[in-house]
Amino acid sequence: MDWFNASLARLIDSPHAAWLETLPAQLRQFTDKPHGDFRKWQRVLKQLPSLSIERDDDVSLGDTVTVGRAQQATDSQRAQLRGLLMQLCPWRKGPFELFGMNIDTEWRSDWKWQRVAPHIDSLQGKQVLDVGCGSGYHLWRMLEAGAADVWGVDPGELFLTQFQAIKKYMPTALAKRAHFFPVGIEQMPQLNSFDTVFSMGVLYHRRSPLEFLQQLKGLLKPGGQLVLETIVVEGDETTVMMPGERYAQMRNVWFLPSAKALAVWMQRLGFTDIEVVDHNTTSLQEQRATDWMRGESLADFLDPNDHKMTIEGYKAPIRAILTART
Repeated sequence: MDWFNASLARLIDSPHAAWLETLPAQLRQFTDKPHGDFRKWQRVLKQLPSLSIERDDDVSLGDTVTVGRAQQATDSQRAQLRGLLMQLCPWRKGPFELFGMNIDTEWRSDWKWQRVAPHIDSLQGKQVLDVGCGSGYHLWRMLEAGAADVWGVDPGELFLTQFQAIKKYMPTALAKRAHFFPVGIEQMPQLNSFDTVFSMGVLYHRRSPLEFLQQLKGLLKPGGQLVLETIVVEGDETTVMMPGERYAQMRNVWFLPSAKALAVWMQRLGFTDIEVVDHNTTSLQEQRATDWMRGESLADFLDPNDHKMTIEGYKAPIRAILTART
């Protein structure tokens, strides 16, 4: 529980205090029975070199989330840092740079943020939730945009460890405003307390997408904004595809609506001001294998003779961004 004490304390005087009725017990269960590799990953964190920044401008929460300057670490310390963080592979969302050492993640998550940012309400002073936050890259971008507190939820224990590794080097003033709990949205109560809720790259993994959208709605305060990014298919208001066993080599893809059909779902659930603000085909430059993610990536999931199709014969992934209000 020590990993979460500061964030739990932050909840007490926050608009989300009702979360404390269920969250501590869930976190105790998590710490009592962690994933088999989690204790190993936590040992990696303890071995990270003690490095510190000198000034606030040694941190940049821009496209590459950067902490420290190269001259603030020796070559030996950088090599140690790289070797330890390599033990936390695969790194999927980023990029990051720590004291001159670059983490070139599978996804260029900065490109997604560039597509999302023009369409969101001001985050200045807001309470923001990212559902399925991965390593927490976008949490830091939300802080850059002025959020008062950013809250990430994701059951991935490796993602939690990656987030902790980056947070270790953040200045205290920033670190105390960034929070990550290893829970799924289905474990969260209906809080109706967040100004903005992000869900990026999650909907198509849910067996019950309408239930998921309803859960997202229950986390927003009245008038709050949902920012939803997901894989869609081409088509009209009635078009929904359920792929076979795999889609782009992913086993856990369930429903792929068109953007127009998704807007209808959201309207039926009571969302208002629904807009499809972006349509984008994922490129081989945005998602690719790197030294920090050496497994299969998008190039392996597409037809080698026609990158407009997946290896299973479906249309290649198209991603849409929708915004809406409660």
